[in-house]
Amino acid sequence: MNTSEKEQNRYKRAKKRVEDEKGFYNHLVVYIVINIIIICINRFIYTDNNNAFTDKGFIEWLNWNLLATPILWGIGLLIHGLRVFKKNNFLNKIFKRFVFGSEWEKRKIKELMDKEDF
Repeated sequence: MNTSEKEQNRYKRAKKRVEDEKGFYNHLVVYIVINIIIICINRFIYTDNNNAFTDKGFIEWLNWNLLATPILWGIGLLIHGLRVFKKNNFLNKIFKRFVFGSEWEKRKIKELMDKEDF
């Protein structure tokens, strides 16, 4: 591999990394904005005792969903961040190994080649 190809590879890897980081930051901004809206809805609309939503079941369901959304989405955001910013972390190894990465491809090719009826 000559110097030009190495530089092109480095450029492609750097560009991919920048795109991954940009994707994470966009995800983070959307998470923050939506959760601010959720907090405002919960605080200013549904906690008022004189509102039109008097069905206790609906209020309980809404409160649970207003709590679950940031928590579950936050877990997803955490996984996204770990994947983007940790080069050789545990999650990357799991994703590469089990979620159709190059290791999976190699194992699958070997498995198919070992079959007699393939």
